[in-house]
Amino acid sequence: MAKPASNLARRADALWNWVDTRLPVSAFWKATMTGYQAPKNFNFWYYMGSLALLVLVIQILSGIFLTMHYKPSADLAFASVEYIMRDVEWGWFIRYLHSTGASFFFILVYLHMFRSLLYGSHRSPRELVWIFGMLIYLALMAEAFMGYVLPWGQMSYWGAQVIINLFGAIPTIGEPLTEWIRGDFFISDATLNRFFALHVIALPLALLGLVLMHLVALRENGSNNPDGIEIKANKDENGLPVDGIPFHPYYTVKDIFGVAMFLLLFAFILFFWPEAGGLFLEHDNFIPANPLVTPEHIKPVWYFTPYYAILKAVPDKLMGVILMGLSVVVLFFLPWLDRSPVKSIRYKGLWYKIMVGVFAVAFVRLGMLGMSEGTPAQTIEMRVWTFVYFAFFILLYFLSPGGKTKPLPERLTH
Repeated sequence: MAKPASNLARRADALWNWVDTRLPVSAFWKATMTGYQAPKNFNFWYYMGSLALLVLVIQILSGIFLTMHYKPSADLAFASVEYIMRDVEWGWFIRYLHSTGASFFFILVYLHMFRSLLYGSHRSPRELVWIFGMLIYLALMAEAFMGYVLPWGQMSYWGAQVIINLFGAIPTIGEPLTEWIRGDFFISDATLNRFFALHVIALPLALLGLVLMHLVALRENGSNNPDGIEIKANKDENGLPVDGIPFHPYYTVKDIFGVAMFLLLFAFILFFWPEAGGLFLEHDNFIPANPLVTPEHIKPVWYFTPYYAILKAVPDKLMGVILMGLSVVVLFFLPWLDRSPVKSIRYKGLWYKIMVGVFAVAFVRLGMLGMSEGTPAQTIEMRVWTFVYFAFFILLYFLSPGGKTKPLPERLTH
């Protein structure tokens, strides 16, 4: 009675061996999962990367279903979104899944970047990991902006008007550049069509390529850890790091737990608070775009507002655009601005803890001010926090080499 089962098993093994010799699945699994040695002291902050990858998959899948019913036309776009929300079976769920996922994507990315400030994950030899991560961040901002325009509501239209017109501040080429981005002399059907193409095809492909390069660079140099110690420097007789453990099954199981907790929170927001009081989906965006009626207060979606506050803090439009651009560009140079002899905040002095804390407050407060009406008092506060934002990087460069630090342990701590 056991012979048919054993024959089936042998045939399955033969088929697997045939596939594995032509497509090295086993070698890939060993190199990236079972054979990859990760530090054994990962903590809460190390969930963010895998969760961001999960949300990327959610965004791609939900976006595919949305494009089946969406009409990239200035006359039909808003109505098609309403059709998805009201008439397509589970369409409301897919739309909220996509819009809520966009905000959660940025939340996870910001926490992922903040972890680097805590533990020095941007430092040598992981500079390229950080650079690819920043390129992902830029591509994500472009992807989010293009997608924000597609519902063709009031805030979509006027938000696009404001952001695209910023390029007009560039001397000489500003006006032709804005016309080229719009595809017309004003925000129109041509703008919506090209933004749809970029959002659905070009930018997702760029994002996937950058994520792949980010992961390849990470696997090549190994993951950082809360102590900022290189585990490859201390190996056993088999050539394996003494403070390392296989990524699978230890961290895959841990990530499954993190995914479960995340999905509970995500589902709660999705079903009970998808608009987040106008934070994730603005109230003005449930009104069809009208070029003749300007919303009372035009502002970008929340994840852009820190940079929007920096823009508004400067009276001169060109200087505001330059400063806003520098606020993102300076992040690319973080691996070379931080010159401390230790990586982790655990072994840096009180000076660094205060600086990181004040920087985090400045970034959050700028985001809050970017959503405000921009009164004279708020404008002054924007300038103060903008100064604090840039002062962090300047002080980091000059203070980090001589800043007081604690001695590093020889082995990872728990």
